[in-house]
Amino acid sequence: MKRLFFAIIILISISPLVAREVINLNRGWQFTPGWEVNKGKYTEINLPHTYNLDALSGKQDYYRGLANYVKTLEIPVTWRSDKVFLRFKGVNQTADLYVNSKHVGQHKGGYTAFGWDITPFLRFGERNTLWVRVNNAPDLDVMPLVGDFNMYGGIYRDVEMIVVPKTHIDLENFGSFGVFVTQNSVNEEKAEITVTTTVTGDPNDNAEVKLYLRDEQKQILDSVVRRVRIENDGDTEISRQFTINNPHLWNGTIDPYMYNVLVEVKSTKTGSRADFVEQNFGVRYWEVNKDNQFTLNGKPYKIQGVAKHQDYAGLGNAVNRLNHERDMELMLEMGVNAVRLAHYPYDSYFIELCDKNGIIVWSEIPFVGPGGYRDKGFNDSEAFMDNGKHQLVEMIRQHYNHPSILFWGLFNELIQQGDDPAPYVRELNELAKEEDPSRLTVAASNQDGDLNFITDLIAFNKYFGWYGGMPADLEQWGRTLRRDWAKLLVGISEYGAGSSIYHQQDTLMKTIPTSYWHPENWQTHFHEEHWKIIKDKPYFWGTFVWAMFDFGAAHRTEGQLAGVNDKGLVTFDRAIKKDAFYFYKANWNKEDPFVYIAERRNRERSSPVQTIKIYSNQEQVDVTIDGNRTICLQSDGYGTFLWKDVELGKGEHTVEVVTPDGSRDSVTFTIR
Repeated sequence: MKRLFFAIIILISISPLVAREVINLNRGWQFTPGWEVNKGKYTEINLPHTYNLDALSGKQDYYRGLANYVKTLEIPVTWRSDKVFLRFKGVNQTADLYVNSKHVGQHKGGYTAFGWDITPFLRFGERNTLWVRVNNAPDLDVMPLVGDFNMYGGIYRDVEMIVVPKTHIDLENFGSFGVFVTQNSVNEEKAEITVTTTVTGDPNDNAEVKLYLRDEQKQILDSVVRRVRIENDGDTEISRQFTINNPHLWNGTIDPYMYNVLVEVKSTKTGSRADFVEQNFGVRYWEVNKDNQFTLNGKPYKIQGVAKHQDYAGLGNAVNRLNHERDMELMLEMGVNAVRLAHYPYDSYFIELCDKNGIIVWSEIPFVGPGGYRDKGFNDSEAFMDNGKHQLVEMIRQHYNHPSILFWGLFNELIQQGDDPAPYVRELNELAKEEDPSRLTVAASNQDGDLNFITDLIAFNKYFGWYGGMPADLEQWGRTLRRDWAKLLVGISEYGAGSSIYHQQDTLMKTIPTSYWHPENWQTHFHEEHWKIIKDKPYFWGTFVWAMFDFGAAHRTEGQLAGVNDKGLVTFDRAIKKDAFYFYKANWNKEDPFVYIAERRNRERSSPVQTIKIYSNQEQVDVTIDGNRTICLQSDGYGTFLWKDVELGKGEHTVEVVTPDGSRDSVTFTIR
């Protein structure tokens, strides 16, 4: 039985005087859209929140503009000797913070955390007002410029107030936690890591820094105590190397073991309470070798990947921890072992779930091209390029310690039209390597050109059988690519087809993507044919289904629901798993026995000759029709069982299936 591990926040007290307070500020905000903050016309809301539910109805001109969030709170007088920070985990896309009507700062970028020291702006012992002005209007200086997804505005992730002593671990390092665990070398015999942190405080203050290396059960493996003097600029960096002999490797879904590092800092001059940060990390090594094969810890590791967006029906991007846990639960049920987080950095909680459950992560910045639309994703201006670099550094530093992240993604579907993005992509690649030499860089391309030769790896968004061609064309394309570009390390970053659970047909007919008719059986056929090629042919280092879930795209006018990209294997509300979900479950999840009768939603059929299709991860199934006809079927090697040319009369018919382990399913349909 697969186990789903959820992240749990715990209080630790190696020192009896640990004093970092983290206060959630999600509740009790006043919201008003537009320019003015009108006291009489606000709405009481809680975070996470978006003001773009209008986008979920397919409204192509959904509101993109200013909105205001205001909150008042009492600041204790006892905090006067401390430092108080405000941390936002995600605001889309430009945020201006005012404290007591004074401007604190501005952040541009909708998918990374950020914060400020608000101590100088506070009135201790009194009520204080926080005012956040949010703007999700298109901005040529901010990534992304375009995208086949909704740009929901709002404070859509958690907000925290962090109270620390004046001598503390740095909280102003690109939104990171201020503690970094770097792998220097890792193998089965030994792992060498370096723990780095920066201590901030009053210049010339003395600080005691304790570093603890702990195992998964928080037992101390090694520790060190350092005494340092704060430099004149108020910051002092500390690094310490640790060696773990015979390390327990983080090994994907097989064994996602993690170590833990705890850093404590306190002033020795004032004897103040200690600040602390703890971080989980895993040690592992990986590569894509010259044969275009991905290996983890020295062994071949078949990537069973999906890509996803973060939004939900009825919520937009304002999702909470339960939503993240539901997504992880569905991914694990299907047998996913890798995820591409499209097309922007995700909330750290979801990546923590990936760490704990062994899901390999491709995390990317929102450098998004127009795809099949007429637009540009790149603006050759200094402001835009600086913003992209800033978002890249934020992503890397904020998620640096997550063992699940193996790939940093630098762009998606850029085009070389007008301003050429290639030189800038080279700069991004160099910056990613400076920030983190240990991980591989990657990009998702949809065309030929020199953009495909910059990052360590490249992957392509290919839709054979959806946007032209047939599913079988993937085999010829892959074979030609390996023959002509043998040294290019190539994966598939997207492949998929749309479907509606309400669109059913007896015959198999190729869907017209722009039509309103997206029958479910074509999506299923698309994935069956693609997986056969992916499984049997060594063309790709990894592949990612597009997409795990339906998602919002207000400009789309196709399929059953306007404003929804319906290529998901699960519906937008996560309520219904489509047939293709169970096809992958039969191929990817070998631990949880199951059986599923496909095309079950096609309840009204016209042909008296039917093919009964079944998915299971077992080798054989027994199928019975109407209680009097039974057949034993063997798997075709791809988790599929077919009983062909079954003649049925008009009326209602019931199909029942059972596997040797006792798994059962049944479906009733009518022949008209």
